[in-house]
Amino acid sequence: MKKIIKDIAHRNFYIITSLLVLSLGILGTMMYKGPFLHVLLNNLWALSYSIVLNYLFLEHVWPFVINKKKSLLQNILGGILALFVYILLCSFGLYVWRSIGIQSCVYHPLKVEAAFYGELENIMRYSTMAFFVFVIAKHIYTHVNLWQSAQKLRIEKQEAELNFLKSQTNPHFLFNTLNNIYTLAIEKSEQTPESIMRLSKLLRYMLYETLGDNNTIEQEVAIINDYIALEQLRYDHTLTLTVNIDIDNLKQLLPPLLLIPLVENAFKHGTSETITDPFIDISIQLKQQQLYVHIRNSVEHVTEGSETAERIGIANLKRQLELLYTDYDLTLQQKNAVFTTTLHINLNSHV
Repeated sequence: MKKIIKDIAHRNFYIITSLLVLSLGILGTMMYKGPFLHVLLNNLWALSYSIVLNYLFLEHVWPFVINKKKSLLQNILGGILALFVYILLCSFGLYVWRSIGIQSCVYHPLKVEAAFYGELENIMRYSTMAFFVFVIAKHIYTHVNLWQSAQKLRIEKQEAELNFLKSQTNPHFLFNTLNNIYTLAIEKSEQTPESIMRLSKLLRYMLYETLGDNNTIEQEVAIINDYIALEQLRYDHTLTLTVNIDIDNLKQLLPPLLLIPLVENAFKHGTSETITDPFIDISIQLKQQQLYVHIRNSVEHVTEGSETAERIGIANLKRQLELLYTDYDLTLQQKNAVFTTTLHINLNSHV
């Protein structure tokens, strides 16, 4: 399929370039004030020869002559010989082709026959124009293709990296949640069945709702609320939790599980390590495609282990933001016993 698309693009390139050469040829011969039909037929006849000659030269002869596997001297000598033969074909070859057209009543001279060298000069002028148009167009076409290939490769690389980051985030998220249920099971808590039910809901979302590139922010907020409810089962009334959601468009698209690492970080590496008066304040606002997330949580101290665990979720989030948006700001700050996370994303800057 890719080869077919490439062949079609290649064919279209020569069609467009040929139309350009035809237009320039018609403009150049209109000065002879001949019938337009004769002008058109003459240029079509000359163009048919020029297309074949330039196609063979640019697509087969020149790439064969200029070969990286050959030495520099071989390339230079081969290039000089190829250009010499090309000039002969552009001049004498086109002159013969023109004569065949005249004899076949396809080509119509628009002025009094000039001497042989005069006609040869006119033919060389046309051939030079056609050659430079084809060469310049081929150069632009090649560079555009290289640029498109580089862009496609960059996009594919980014998609592969995003998929890898997602594959890291989901198991990490699941591992922490299972740890919470394990703690409840050890304590033989009556809330263990409910926590398993909520976990199954989270798993269903992760398996079936995060396969695409985007979900609605309504879905993301719902899964955040489910995760918060699951975490709250571990606390009686010791945790002070405040959640403020203010969204002006619930159908706004957002990459799946993009915000979960921030909420997870507040519970896992903040509140769970706080001995006295743990608290979490979560604020998520969306106004005119400007997303603001502000999270404050208590923190006792930062241990080496928690720093390592935090890097898995937060570092992945930072990299995803780099790949997905051009306008965003993420700041993490600890002051005394309070850890503050602030995220702003201009959702219009999605790449």
